[in-house]
Amino acid sequence: MKLTALLLTLHILGAVIWVGGMFAAYVCLRPAAGSLDGPQRLALWRGFFAKFFPWVWVAVLLLLVTGYWMMFATFGGFKGAPLYINLMQTLGLLMVALFVGLFHGPWLKFKRAVDAQDYATAGVQLNRIRQIIMINMPLGLLVVAIGGSGRFWG
Repeated sequence: MKLTALLLTLHILGAVIWVGGMFAAYVCLRPAAGSLDGPQRLALWRGFFAKFFPWVWVAVLLLLVTGYWMMFATFGGFKGAPLYINLMQTLGLLMVALFVGLFHGPWLKFKRAVDAQDYATAGVQLNRIRQIIMINMPLGLLVVAIGGSGRFWG
């Protein structure tokens, strides 16, 4: 029981870090950064993502390790897992795939463009990052809602 409590705590913290960071970026930082001129805004986002994305990698690792550990320890594997666990798993894997694509595509291009002061390219890549976060953030909020309420579905 103590191990499950620890794993669940780490799992929840991973979700809070990732989903909360996306929420803060999209809902709070994005509108606030809109008043900055282009190069300043792009530099702000470059700095933010450079600090946030390593935490997302930690969160992804925590979520995958703790989630699958609990699935096998608590439910005896995939077959024994209830619907809400499988929904969380499916949506979570989709979120991971979107993040990996964001990181290795638009983020790396964005970072290189800002460093080279190629602001036109950086703007295009930042818009791609925004679009992916616009998909991933609601998915993350849905996963959190499912995880918090799923055991009470009946």
